[in-house]
Amino acid sequence: MRTNQTWISEVNLLGFQVDPELEYFLFGLFSLFYAFTLMGNGAILGLICLDPKLHTPMYFFLSHLYVVDMSYASNNVPKMLANLLSMKRIILFAPCIMQTFLYLAFAHTECLVLVVMSYDRYVAICHPLHYTVIMNWRVCTTLAVTAWIFSFLLALVHIVLILRLPFCGPHEINHFFCEILSVLKLACADTRLNQVVIFAACVFILVGPLCLVLVSYTRILITILKIQSGEGRKKAFSTCSSHLCVVGLFFGSAIVMYMAPKSSHPEEQQKILSLFYSLFNPMLNPLIYSLRNTEVKGALRRVLCKERPT
Repeated sequence: MRTNQTWISEVNLLGFQVDPELEYFLFGLFSLFYAFTLMGNGAILGLICLDPKLHTPMYFFLSHLYVVDMSYASNNVPKMLANLLSMKRIILFAPCIMQTFLYLAFAHTECLVLVVMSYDRYVAICHPLHYTVIMNWRVCTTLAVTAWIFSFLLALVHIVLILRLPFCGPHEINHFFCEILSVLKLACADTRLNQVVIFAACVFILVGPLCLVLVSYTRILITILKIQSGEGRKKAFSTCSSHLCVVGLFFGSAIVMYMAPKSSHPEEQQKILSLFYSLFNPMLNPLIYSLRNTEVKGALRRVLCKERPT
């Protein structure tokens, strides 16, 4: 069979397929969002590194989330922006597969980091006296490293299964980046095994973690309602509500994208959903976590005061 296979060397990313005037508008809008993503995540990541008071498990995991968000957006958005200004929207097949691999790896990592963050908040609020013992730096480092390694290994499984397929056309991907479901449409062979593995991975990396997050925050909510101090209850609820916003945005869009029936979201709607977890979520995460966070605001004031000349 392999002697009769014709392998494609490059593919055409169709993108959004809108009027040229609208493409220029989208380029400006998405460029602004991408800049905000890098500046927002980068600024808070810098604050976490510079301020010793933010060297806690919660901000340690937040720093990993910001690194994932910047990497995730940088993997997809620059090529999308370049294609909005170019008539030739070609990407070589090897970089396309690499983009798919990194996109999957960073997405998986964000899922697991969000789960670890929910566990950290559960221990901090439900077991505050044992927090420093349970969430020591050895445990935090192990959880973070495990999340990264496991995510890249799972993404590698998807790529190995993709590369076993013959790709002979069509030479077009109806998306703005090499998203895995769109790449599989290029294969001229049975992709049922890939589809089954994708669904199983979604159950394991999306549904499972989401259930763990919901259980953690249910326990947290019960504990918050028992707090006598109104100020303590408000602080705990503010922190957890911001976490739930991020969880809802990320898991919701991903589950609809990969686990809802195909007929419920045509390709153009898939592109919009992809924008949520490749651009909008990374841009909103630093705002959600730091908008009402007095610790981050205090760290920013301390850093700015240090930089002022005496």
